[in-house]
Amino acid sequence: MTLPLNNSTRLDKLIFDNRFVQQLPADSEPNNYRRQVLKACYSHVLPANVTAPTVAAYSKEMAEQLGITEDDCKSEQFAKVFVGNEILAGMQPYAMCYGGHQFGHWAGQLGDGRAINLGEVVNTQKQRWVLQLKGAGPTPYSRSADGLAVLRSSVREFLCSEAMYHLGVPTTRALSLILTGEQVVRDMFYDGNPRAEPGAVVCRVAPSFVRFGSFQIFTARGEIDVLRQFVDFTIRTDFPHLVKDNGVLDKTVYIAWFEEVCKLTAEMIVHWQRVGFVHGVMNTDNMSILGLTIDYGPYGWLDNYDPDWTPNTTDAGERRYRYSQQPQIALWNLLQLANAIYPLVEQEEPFQQALAIYNQTFEQAWNNMMTDKLGLDTFNPETDSKLFSELLALLAEVETDMTIFYRSLALLDLENSLETLSDKQLLKPIQDAWYRLEALTEDYKSRFASWIRVYIIRLQKAGVKQIDKKQRMNAVNPKYILRNYLSQLAIDKAEQGDYSMVNELLELMRRPYDEQPEKQHYAVKRPEWARHKAGCSKLSCSS
Repeated sequence: MTLPLNNSTRLDKLIFDNRFVQQLPADSEPNNYRRQVLKACYSHVLPANVTAPTVAAYSKEMAEQLGITEDDCKSEQFAKVFVGNEILAGMQPYAMCYGGHQFGHWAGQLGDGRAINLGEVVNTQKQRWVLQLKGAGPTPYSRSADGLAVLRSSVREFLCSEAMYHLGVPTTRALSLILTGEQVVRDMFYDGNPRAEPGAVVCRVAPSFVRFGSFQIFTARGEIDVLRQFVDFTIRTDFPHLVKDNGVLDKTVYIAWFEEVCKLTAEMIVHWQRVGFVHGVMNTDNMSILGLTIDYGPYGWLDNYDPDWTPNTTDAGERRYRYSQQPQIALWNLLQLANAIYPLVEQEEPFQQALAIYNQTFEQAWNNMMTDKLGLDTFNPETDSKLFSELLALLAEVETDMTIFYRSLALLDLENSLETLSDKQLLKPIQDAWYRLEALTEDYKSRFASWIRVYIIRLQKAGVKQIDKKQRMNAVNPKYILRNYLSQLAIDKAEQGDYSMVNELLELMRRPYDEQPEKQHYAVKRPEWARHKAGCSKLSCSS
């Protein structure tokens, strides 16, 4: 099933204001071949033409932000433009140059190896949106790769970008998912078993795709003049409120900017922890200076609450990017960004203070997040820190579905007298969250029931009403997440030419906090068949 085409379109009326290419130094080499690009922020490059572009799905919300109608999204021109076959007037395609630390080690030049920015659209609200095609062909930064992407990874990126947005997590967005009509050969687990897969292109959208690694590359090469120019451009474009009245950018502005990046990053990570999202590849080239979730590669969602889980097979041994370590990795990445912009300040103490702001912001936001997840009125450090830590220890001890647990906990009735309730009655509202009831020892059930008693007493003493608790909890604890196995089921269908489940999941995740009774089958625990299935439990960086 494919979307019907409509031949009328208003795409030619999009207004482009390509500040990035107009104000930053370009690669002087016009030819598109793999190479080291020096003293430049980007290279001009055109997307590769494909044989048979077909629109599989689009985000009507993102289209509306850009001033694109649903009829436009169903047009033949839309398919051509957002697969890279047609360049609209005003577009100036380019690929960005950046470096980064990968798994803790400096990797040198990386860059947009399979991403091509079409240009910057300014909508009627004067918002700036960069349109970026992922999988649209090789660039000077592709190294030994072909710059293409396969359908399975494109489905995951498209769905997760929009799911995260509707969950309230800071993120880049996705406009469209378009099939190329061509096959791409990939070795999914790097085990010597390559196969041909359907090719696809996702149009990603964000105010900026600038990363920590965008600044690291210039410092590593000693290109401090380009570093300063890029930092100044970033502040003036994306952080204009930090610019002084006289327009001067000095050391105090650079530090204020870094402090804001620290705060934005901390807030993003707290949201990840709140919904059980594991990025999987938190390299510095995958960290946005706007505090947006960027580059949806081998990500995953916690089914059972496992602090040590990572979805990335490349990270299976060290587990550097596991769920529980994401806050610490973000801080480490910010330290690398501090080192990159240090030549502009040449003072260590302001950076140390800014990194301390990250810790303070994260701790406060995390405590507030857990307060909301448990339906408490306010955070009381004397009682609640212990309440939180004991709960998380219990959740990790026995396989417990994180999403179902918090939604079920909201149903716990505060009106009943604790003296009349047995441990079994207290545990009943949450029993569906456990994967294996036979794993619950009598000691474990007793300890969990004791925690619930302390929790209820805490709520009752604060005068929290049942209806208020439930509303507060259900506003931050989603009923639906983009479970790993659901994405894989949608991919399996899409690879057979059926995109119905992709669009159904897109629709489901537009209202992740609502009950949606007709979609209840998407709110159940991970099925046993998905426990170790490729694409459901582990993924690689291959796409």
